[in-house]
Amino acid sequence: MSEKLLQLNFKFSVTGDEYTQAVSPLAEKYAAVPGLRWKVWIINEAESEAGGIYLFDDETSLKGLMESSLTKQVTSHPALSDFNVKIFDVMDEATAITRGPI
Repeated sequence: MSEKLLQLNFKFSVTGDEYTQAVSPLAEKYAAVPGLRWKVWIINEAESEAGGIYLFDDETSLKGLMESSLTKQVTSHPALSDFNVKIFDVMDEATAITRGPI
């Protein structure tokens, strides 16, 4: 059980379209993060909430992203607030049965 999941949620104070346009260019930057296997981008436009679910190879990779300039760029953006960060271990056996992408 070395994989780590990061669940990140936050509020945004612009329209859903403006948010999408602002973050779309960041996808390539996230794709290049060492140890990040995948990220699912999430949005609930009705609640002005967005975020992501991330799967990392290990805790070191997750910490690398959390301490990166990319994270500082996102968390300091004036249109984003109320960040909620949760870190989880992956339950490999049960996830394999339910076809989780690990």
